[in-house]
Amino acid sequence: MIRSARVRALFALTVLALSLYIAVTVPVRLGLDLRGGTQIVLETRSTPTARADRAATDRTLEVLRGRVDALGVAEPTLVRSGAHRIVVELPGVQDPKEAAGVLGRTAQLTVHPVLGPAGNGAPDGNSAPDKDGAPDGNSAPDKDGAPAGNGEQVLADESGQRLRLAASALTGTDVKGADARFDAQSGAGWHVTVDFDRAGRDRWAKLTGQAACSPAGDPARRIAIVLDGRIISAPQVDPSVGCGTGIAGGSTQITGSFDDREARELALLISGGALPVPVETVEQHTVGPTLGARAITASAWAAAVGTALTALFIVVMYRLMGVLAAVALLSYGLLSYAALAALGATLTLPGLAGFVLAIGMAVDANVLVFERAREEYAARHRPTARSALTAGFRNAFSAIADSNVTTLIAAGLLFFLASGPVRGFGVTLGIGVLASMVSALVVTRVLADFAVARRWVHRRPRVTGLATTGRVRDALERRAPRLMRSPRRWLAVSAVALVLAGSGLLVRGADLGVEFTGGRLIEYGTARAVDPDRARTALADAGFPRAVVQSSGDKGLTVRTAELTDAQAERVTRTVGALGGGADTVRDELIGPSMGAELRRGALIALAVALGAQLLYLAARFRWLLGTAAVTALAHDVVILVGIFAWLGKPLDGVFLAALLTVIGYSVNDSVVVFDRIRELTRRERGARAADIADRAIVQTLPRTVNTGMGAVLILASLAVLGGDSLTDFALALLIGIVVGTYSSVFTAVPVALALRTLPKRQRRRRNKKD
Repeated sequence: MIRSARVRALFALTVLALSLYIAVTVPVRLGLDLRGGTQIVLETRSTPTARADRAATDRTLEVLRGRVDALGVAEPTLVRSGAHRIVVELPGVQDPKEAAGVLGRTAQLTVHPVLGPAGNGAPDGNSAPDKDGAPDGNSAPDKDGAPAGNGEQVLADESGQRLRLAASALTGTDVKGADARFDAQSGAGWHVTVDFDRAGRDRWAKLTGQAACSPAGDPARRIAIVLDGRIISAPQVDPSVGCGTGIAGGSTQITGSFDDREARELALLISGGALPVPVETVEQHTVGPTLGARAITASAWAAAVGTALTALFIVVMYRLMGVLAAVALLSYGLLSYAALAALGATLTLPGLAGFVLAIGMAVDANVLVFERAREEYAARHRPTARSALTAGFRNAFSAIADSNVTTLIAAGLLFFLASGPVRGFGVTLGIGVLASMVSALVVTRVLADFAVARRWVHRRPRVTGLATTGRVRDALERRAPRLMRSPRRWLAVSAVALVLAGSGLLVRGADLGVEFTGGRLIEYGTARAVDPDRARTALADAGFPRAVVQSSGDKGLTVRTAELTDAQAERVTRTVGALGGGADTVRDELIGPSMGAELRRGALIALAVALGAQLLYLAARFRWLLGTAAVTALAHDVVILVGIFAWLGKPLDGVFLAALLTVIGYSVNDSVVVFDRIRELTRRERGARAADIADRAIVQTLPRTVNTGMGAVLILASLAVLGGDSLTDFALALLIGIVVGTYSSVFTAVPVALALRTLPKRQRRRRNKKD
């Protein structure tokens, strides 16, 4: 025993020292929702001439990487997601319109000889820009609506004159580089210098030499430079250039009414090259830096206050052992932070909330051990606190392992089936569960073994907190309540709760967030408070009658609509700004309809898989009867939580899904502890009535259930009050879920198990009566 204690102590010191080194030397990477910036999800699209397969997406990724590097964004991230999607993260970029314009442009550059004018008038409709302001890439037809023959096309120049263009003589593949420059001496202002490679240099000389054969002022002396089906410049060849000689040197200038931003963007698109296939923005998130800074500060306060309250609570309940558990909580925080840094995980806002939540869950293993040690000491099976503590760790291990595995299942589902910040929550939750097991089973045990071995502790066993079972449990055991004497009554109560909460879905309906429906959500910070009803009326007058408007903090407003163009979004901003004395965009989210449908389908799959995975695990550990009872209680919790949010008018979004899956893991956690005790008592007391065993199991595990729940509630209450508007709904969902889950693990799961156990007996009685 002494040797194993030394091994544990050495292991604990090694892990803590390594974690401290990593925490000091390796910074944790913050997500865009914490440091500010823009995330854009692009989806490649097939064309009649190019297929958007995995290889095309990889080539597109490389082109986009060059464009982003040229933008000068610090620490950008570009990764392929699946076969057709590319996720681009641009820290510090607060103008999603500009970023999406640069990334989404096909940038198909061509240079054409001008054959002559094509008549007066505006260009045809096919050469007009599409809804996002960029040309659609189609060549405009001529007057009869058909493309001109021999590769010719008709396009309008920058002045609106329609020109007939010959087939392209140069393309973007002939370009060596491009640069934006400012010429103050000639008055040309901002222009773009284009340099051609060796092959392009020869073609450029030939093209300009042919154009120089036409007299000055003739349209045929012009050279048209076309980008994505639109003429961006069509200059005359200088009179000094001789016929057939052309311009040597392999470079040209694109002039126009450019400002510095437009010139740099044009140079970037030309030098970056064309995209192999078109891309479409299916998801976009922009978060201001102040919102992320406020979230970090608020979460830090919530973690500090919640940890202090939880530590105070556990010290009051378990005295010296509680003090040691509080120290182990600090080691849990160090282990979790170091693991995030070592794995290179990104800490998101929901992930930060998961980090705070796991503090409360880290108490659970300690509570399980201490309660089992109290039982051993009270039963006099172990004459000393040291031996009782050793037995407590041994006997509690099964329940600790089972309860943490169920939470890890929920975390794993969030990682594999969710996306974005919600996936970050799954990573943080999983790391937190593993860190809590190490801190409870290793760090706490090393500290506790050292403490109970001291002579002054041995002489004062009550100071350990293990020499008493607690007032609540003493009172319950003296009265010996028969809670499961009529399990149907508890099932009736659960049924009533289901009806009351579930009716919210029928009366109010589920308010699916923009992630699941598609659309746009913009959060504003205004100079003065704006009444949501007034804003709703103003937006309806501005052409947005279906806009959903909600208050956000003291001087904030959230507007949720169907999919908006950038011009429409600017109109919404102007409307809100007129009411609030100015409006700053602190958050902007855009989800395409196809992406919303996919996320909605993924959420339902995640929920179904979560229930199925829990059923399989519990069936393997506790037989199908208890597993079915636990999953029934889970479904009960899901319906009630969703129904309450429907009554409250709260959105069901990705963060709510994270809270819901966490509640599932937590509820199963409670049920596992009760069922583990039922299984133990059944083996020990063969022949006893199932209801009596259930009553004793509930009484014996109730202190653990209440104490663990209190730890989580203290953390979540701090998160709800101090965590800021971004985390209020998340904390509220978890608070409701923990209360409902604590109730259902005892008064729904156990009665269902008893009902399922007696069902075959009732069926046999009915068959006997018929016979």
